[in-house]
Amino acid sequence: MKIFLVGGAGYIGSVCTEQLLDEGHEVAVFDNLSEGHRRAVDPRARFIEGDLTQHDQIETALSNCRSDAVMHFAANALVGESMQNPSKYFRNNISNGLNLLDAMVATGVRRMVFSSTCAIFGPPDRLPIDETAPARPISPYGESKLAFEKILRWYRSWRFIREVAARKRTGLWKIGSRCFQEKAVYETPDGTCIRDYIHIVDLARAHILALGAVVSGFYNLGTGGGSSVWEVIAACRKITGRKIDTIEKLRRPGDPARLIASSEKIKNELGWRPQFQSLEAIIESAWKWHQKFPDGYED
Repeated sequence: MKIFLVGGAGYIGSVCTEQLLDEGHEVAVFDNLSEGHRRAVDPRARFIEGDLTQHDQIETALSNCRSDAVMHFAANALVGESMQNPSKYFRNNISNGLNLLDAMVATGVRRMVFSSTCAIFGPPDRLPIDETAPARPISPYGESKLAFEKILRWYRSWRFIREVAARKRTGLWKIGSRCFQEKAVYETPDGTCIRDYIHIVDLARAHILALGAVVSGFYNLGTGGGSSVWEVIAACRKITGRKIDTIEKLRRPGDPARLIASSEKIKNELGWRPQFQSLEAIIESAWKWHQKFPDGYED
């Protein structure tokens, strides 16, 4: 299959690109490098530097690549920043996404896998969160992702595209010598927020499985269990052997106290099984990567 992967120079997109190539797919990465890194893109992939603000660029690239499907990872994804600069999130996550959808319609590409977020749910009524839970986002980031999910439903109803959205909650972007920790004001046992962490390899695998979904729909991704910020810090200290100083900050606006997702639907329908089941295994894998690439991808 020929895949047009938007945001493929970023964290999730670059890993997904590598897995797709390993499975024999052809991948064209479309990225403006505002957040991602050129060196993160697998050299086997075709790289196109382009911007979702430019409809003509997208349409030309899609047409030239003769793509069978689009995987959309390009988005601003910081809850705190979205509370300070909501227009940035609505413009990039919604308006630019519309440019991509319209270019797909114009070039006859009808299949999309969209990387969404469990932030669309806001504070949940019950845990773990399944796909039937009410969506009540409390941040512009979550609101922008929910709005685009709704737009996808309308494009599907008009028979323009078929879409699958994967709602994830990943993390552990960087293991360093200092952590900024919220003050104990969350309604949780240790006062810090609880999140459900997924290894990037398992997350990418779920998105690839979604390419083969028979019908359009939405899948929540998670392990069904959560870890608090203090638990993550403790695990990082144990695995790295480092002290890891902490600085306590005020609670971040827009953050639910707990987000833990149920993955029963994607397990039952698509056969997804996470390879990394524990927080310790995820951190250990991340730490090995950071030791190998201490400066990350420097362009």
